[in-house]
Amino acid sequence: MPIVESELGPIPQGWEVKKFGEVSHNFDRLRKPLSGKVRSTMQGEYPYFGAAKILDYINDYLFDGRYLLIGEDGSVVTKDGKPVLQLVTGKFWVNNHTHVVQGKYPFSTNLLYLFMSNVTITGYITGAAQPKINQENLNRIPVIFPPKNLLELFEETIQPNFENINAINLKNANLRQTRDLLLPKLMSGEIDVSELDIDRDNPI
Repeated sequence: MPIVESELGPIPQGWEVKKFGEVSHNFDRLRKPLSGKVRSTMQGEYPYFGAAKILDYINDYLFDGRYLLIGEDGSVVTKDGKPVLQLVTGKFWVNNHTHVVQGKYPFSTNLLYLFMSNVTITGYITGAAQPKINQENLNRIPVIFPPKNLLELFEETIQPNFENINAINLKNANLRQTRDLLLPKLMSGEIDVSELDIDRDNPI
């Protein structure tokens, strides 16, 4: 296949370079931050995400599905200049410090995550004291866009791997939540260790 020049360097003929805003749907308008005081009255099973991690678990959710979270301010860039990303599946709430996006067919959310994992975003960040990547700058990041049939084939190939990763992440999140629930009770003596059903041959 012939190779042609593009703003991102050589690419196969028939491929394109588009902008991030052209290959993604943005849901930032649906975000709703909750203070720690409010969250303390809403404790539950659904993760509450900040720019870089889960901050809490509450009893309600704003989103349900497969989304990519991209840090907007505060924690927006890693030490090697890449964006702070969280690939999320299921029901969750999110504050206003992270962009909420999905891939726009045929550019999947999984591929959006893989692409952004390899993008250097230092040139798109504003603010010295408080680093920020606003929606306008995010949307102008150039993205390599292969033909539709390749995008569909790639998604079909990688989807099972992402399903396995998601299952493991969900199990780990449940274990962390159980740990955080039990540890204070163990420390206070409210729960006796001898009463726990522990598989000592297969410790966690």
